[in-house]
Amino acid sequence: MTLIELASLFEERKSWIVTASGLDKDALHIYFGMALFLIVRLIWRWRWGWLIAWLAVLAMACGGEWLDITVERSYSAVRPDPEHWHDIWNTMFWPTILLLIGRWLQPAAKESNKTRDPVRPSDEGAERSLEQA
Repeated sequence: MTLIELASLFEERKSWIVTASGLDKDALHIYFGMALFLIVRLIWRWRWGWLIAWLAVLAMACGGEWLDITVERSYSAVRPDPEHWHDIWNTMFWPTILLLIGRWLQPAAKESNKTRDPVRPSDEGAERSLEQA
């Protein structure tokens, strides 16, 4: 499959989704960006997960626009650059907000045994001492 065939298939699927959903293309950019961000974030829960999810959305947004430009070139109807940047902006806005506030959305790390205060007994030690008494 050539790049132009792939781009045309992408354009067909996108047109089908717009028609079937009744939503504007701008809204679909927002929904697809958020959906991909949340899916990647749920899969990648470890360190750097917020950044990995954001980069996945960025790759999807830029790749989609690149395919759009490829199709437009084949039809000799390239839209102006601001329209393509608008689509990327729509896709990236909420994932960027979540990336910036993600640090506060992350649950607090659990305290490990090594970082506990040696003066203060652990919960298990306190239970044992109560059982022995």
